[in-house]
Amino acid sequence: MAKTTGGGLVAQMLAAEGVDTVFGLPDGTYQGLIAGMADRGVNLVTTRHESSALHAAGAYARLTGRLGVAIASNGPGVANALPGVAVESAEGNRLLLITSSRRPGIGNPDRGGTYQYFDHVAVISPMAKWSATAGSADRIPELMRTALRMSFTGRPGVVHLDIPESVMNGRTKEISSGLPASYRRVEPIEPASGDVRRAASLLASARLPVIHAGGGVIHAGAFDALAAVARKLSAPVTTSWSGAGSLPHTDPLVWPISSIEGTSEVRRAADVLLLLGSRIGETDWWGRVPNWNTTAEVIHVDIDPTVLGMNKPVDLPIVGDVGVFLEALSALLSEMDDAPAERVAAVRALQRSRDEHATKLRKHLADDSDPMVTAHVPSIARQIFDDDAILIVDGGNTAVWCAFFWTITRPNTTLGTPHMGHLGAGVGQALGAAEAHPGRQVVCITGDGAFGMHPQEIETAVRNGYRIVFIVVADRQWGMVKMTQSVAVRPVKMMIKKSLDESETFNADLREIDYAMLARSMGGHGERVSAPGDLAGAIERSLASETTAVIHVDVDPVKNMWAPGLLHFKKMHQEPGGEA
Repeated sequence: MAKTTGGGLVAQMLAAEGVDTVFGLPDGTYQGLIAGMADRGVNLVTTRHESSALHAAGAYARLTGRLGVAIASNGPGVANALPGVAVESAEGNRLLLITSSRRPGIGNPDRGGTYQYFDHVAVISPMAKWSATAGSADRIPELMRTALRMSFTGRPGVVHLDIPESVMNGRTKEISSGLPASYRRVEPIEPASGDVRRAASLLASARLPVIHAGGGVIHAGAFDALAAVARKLSAPVTTSWSGAGSLPHTDPLVWPISSIEGTSEVRRAADVLLLLGSRIGETDWWGRVPNWNTTAEVIHVDIDPTVLGMNKPVDLPIVGDVGVFLEALSALLSEMDDAPAERVAAVRALQRSRDEHATKLRKHLADDSDPMVTAHVPSIARQIFDDDAILIVDGGNTAVWCAFFWTITRPNTTLGTPHMGHLGAGVGQALGAAEAHPGRQVVCITGDGAFGMHPQEIETAVRNGYRIVFIVVADRQWGMVKMTQSVAVRPVKMMIKKSLDESETFNADLREIDYAMLARSMGGHGERVSAPGDLAGAIERSLASETTAVIHVDVDPVKNMWAPGLLHFKKMHQEPGGEA
């Protein structure tokens, strides 16, 4: 009888699922898995830190629509992976984490003094969709089927399977695990046809229907269908933070997240709301007044029935894949009359109001001081990078500036951590983006605080031949923290002087790191600029370098703190009043 290892069984099932890339660090405790993957042509991308591996796998999944897979070894490797588990679960990315653990008999519970041991499942379970241990080789096919089924059921997130090293590397008989269709649903969930017809009727007869697109639209890849429905209805489209990029910002029917006053104005004006793949959470103001109309009829579509009506009561809850729903809705709407003239006129008035708010931001780009205002970084970069370039945003104020000054011109081309706001994830996400789309440009605009958490991954990028451009916005401070401290400590002086002395805040300042020099020390291209007129040339040279590049951009630390929209951001995180 043919023999394999426990890890070989895992590799066999991953290959059957079409997995060809796994992220993680090599380790002897899962050598059986690594060898099994190599035998089946599954590439292991090795990072310098396990959390980066999970962020890379999450980005890979979000950009491709496939399953992201990461591995981590027992004890310290799994401990390093925990931030990735928390973040990728919160962001809702389809990620399977496979970990090794110490041999049975010395754990569960710990005998006392066991080396490199803690209860992985007990720690990961509260953060993941599902977590379990395969204590013997004969259970690996069964539990892998469960893990894969959970990965493709409901809202995406992290699923975890832990396998003891003696089981992972031990010899066992080969077992036919079956094709994916034998243990999980492989076709998207179709919504009830009657629900789609009712939704079409409500939207067509509305005075002003408004569509709100969440991350579910991106996971479904439903960009063309969303655009078709919006155009047929002449319906404004707003997005959640994780749904940003569901439609390009260049579409006149899109109200980007940076249009804070405009999105609230549109949502208040709606008499029918179509919510797509969104939980309507805190950054959506919980769907409440004064940012939403609470008398509007609500249609809520989601693959996960538990989120329907979770934060905002609904009139028509629809369980189904957002993409399938939009295709069916588009087909029904195509047989109906076009949007009435009154609705078109109302939308045009709202567009004018939105565009008037946007013109106020141009004052930041008129400031050509040296060191530069942060607004120039995303604005200049947007002019140079391709339309389908993938942008990763990391950092506090840096992310805010990018939200206002980077125009999304293609769907699903931006990554960040909008649910967690996790500093340092961007470097790993850039690795995953470069692996997912090797023919496309990848740029990561990050703060110096965020980039300083995982700069060692520059070596990973260089070693793997990635051509990522990291643009590090350097203000040598924890800018968002310093802003909060300053307003709390000396609000009057802060409003007048715009900044406090270092001695008046608490450990919010950082010392100098030359990130361009750091990049060169790892074999990458590095440049440093501070004047707006020098940035474009640095980007062009970085793209021409044919390797990973880091551009250290010195920005004005005071102006960087005063990012646009901060007052709205603060209000967003206060408990709203009024009706749901």
